[in-house]
Amino acid sequence: MNRLTRITSILIHLQSKKIVTAKEIADRFEISLRTVYRDIKTLQESGVPIGSENGIGYFIVDGYSLPPIMITEEEANALIISEKLILNQGDKSLKKDFNALLIKIKAVLKKNEKNNISKLENRITPSTAKDTFESNSLSLIQRAVTNTTVIAIKYHSLYKDEVTEREIEPIGLYFTDLAWIVVAHCKLRNEIREFRLDRILESKNTSQSFDYQEFFTLSKYFNELVEPS
Repeated sequence: MNRLTRITSILIHLQSKKIVTAKEIADRFEISLRTVYRDIKTLQESGVPIGSENGIGYFIVDGYSLPPIMITEEEANALIISEKLILNQGDKSLKKDFNALLIKIKAVLKKNEKNNISKLENRITPSTAKDTFESNSLSLIQRAVTNTTVIAIKYHSLYKDEVTEREIEPIGLYFTDLAWIVVAHCKLRNEIREFRLDRILESKNTSQSFDYQEFFTLSKYFNELVEPS
């Protein structure tokens, strides 16, 4: 990768996150920390408002945004692969959101790249060996996780074969190969529960918010589930 391409890629990487460490940049682009500092200085001298916090990392000052960027054919191909996997994961809202994103990305491709993408789309398919459980609330619940908003749901429990109305505080999501699962604090039961999205019959956002659980991670959650009592 030449220096101009690397510096452009570093700028894109900086814009993709709230804050980025020099080590993260060095590891991704396989360069030294000294080279990272030099590239950041080059960007700053060219007018990009990059701020820094001692011992934390670099950030793009609020209000600055990149112009529309071009993507490589390899990156577009990776998105086509992702689309095929998403088609086989069962949630309609995620398919809709990703399809809208893909249309925007295809719009910036050159004509020959669009032709190549069309060829690839017709020659890749997700596995059809299993049937996933369909749902339509992933998009709403994703926003609830990031915005810490309470979701009101009507839920069909398989265990008791009953429908209940609950308010949940979503804190995590994972896919089991057959269905999406939301990990949430259930206000009805006053404890952390898991809910299959295909069993959510109705869902809506509420005006309520909940406290962000800063130290919660799914890896920690799964580890605690398998630890002996």
